[in-house]
Amino acid sequence: MNVIQEARTLIHENIRDYGMYIALFVIILTFSIMTDGLFMSSRNISNLLDSAGYIAVLAVGMTLVIVIRHIDLSVGYAAGFLGAIAAILLTQTGVPVFLTIPIILVLGVAIGLFNGVLVAKIGIPSFVATLAGMLIFRGALLQVTEKTGTIIIQDDKFNAIGNGFIPSLMQVSGLHLLSLLVGVVGILLYIYSEFSNRKNKIKYNFEVVSKPIFALKLVFVSGIIGYITWILAGYNGFSWTVIIMLLVVIIYHFLTTKTVLGRHIYAVGSNPEAAHLSGINVKKITYIVFGSMGMLAALSGILFTARLQSATTTAGTLFELDAIAAAYVGGVSSAGGVGKVTGAIIGAIVMASLSSGMNLLGVGISYQYMIRGGVLAGAVIFDVMTRKKR
Repeated sequence: MNVIQEARTLIHENIRDYGMYIALFVIILTFSIMTDGLFMSSRNISNLLDSAGYIAVLAVGMTLVIVIRHIDLSVGYAAGFLGAIAAILLTQTGVPVFLTIPIILVLGVAIGLFNGVLVAKIGIPSFVATLAGMLIFRGALLQVTEKTGTIIIQDDKFNAIGNGFIPSLMQVSGLHLLSLLVGVVGILLYIYSEFSNRKNKIKYNFEVVSKPIFALKLVFVSGIIGYITWILAGYNGFSWTVIIMLLVVIIYHFLTTKTVLGRHIYAVGSNPEAAHLSGINVKKITYIVFGSMGMLAALSGILFTARLQSATTTAGTLFELDAIAAAYVGGVSSAGGVGKVTGAIIGAIVMASLSSGMNLLGVGISYQYMIRGGVLAGAVIFDVMTRKKR
């Protein structure tokens, strides 16, 4: 009974962190029942994660931008424009893939830093500065694609980034072996990370959950990782898009939770004036966060362009709004200082799951927009209510 009571207290006190996981579980369960299991089929889950990839990458960057109390509206068309530049480099100038990708990422960083300078150095509100950027990149995208309308990419290596899967060492009972191994490594890394965190908390006399609750959490999360791995291994395994998305999450999770830079980002978000007085260079943090956002916009553009195998005049439309929605659904606070990159990924998957499930049920596009809007409004209301309670 004590364990149940502790679990209730834990969920109640950490409802911000656990709420989105509960919401995702309810969405998956509902759509699985309503589609007679079709929603959880290997093909659908693989497509769902691939379609969430380029928005999830943007949502990670957007989370950090919102954490430091800013916004970036330029990322959608910046992603579309940089994807078109990648297509031009590959098809018209003959630049190989291994050079094209770093060039596009560096261009993304430059764009992000420019936004950072406008916001931090010149003092333009981020909403206005990035709105201007949004219009500029919209025009730039139309300019570079106006001759052909659509730039078809024939490069198989580049297209594999958006459509390819990691190689299979061999098939074991119809399952993709390398994907199973990736899943096992993921579970082991998760367990190691949790034990390491618990050990450090005990070392410095921080409060930790009881051993039964800790074991239950390990089993539950490991079970989810294992189940998703098993589902994907039954189709074509992990796609390169999912691998890139996971790498981005791992890197940014490490940066935000284990480094001085991460602590400074959250300090600036919680109270910029106090952070400045304590010796943190607020302008520098703003440059880094916007530069990072630009790089992730470039990566998102690469993923989307590779998925379509072409650059189009409409690429990037509403990406920024999807990324902002995913960040808020993932638990970032509009007041700044609160939000996790892992939450951003869950938020992106929640939004992609809603779209996928409603498509399978044949729900009209007009109702889809209204439902997704309602979910976003609900997430922000939830944020405001939990802040009032605190």
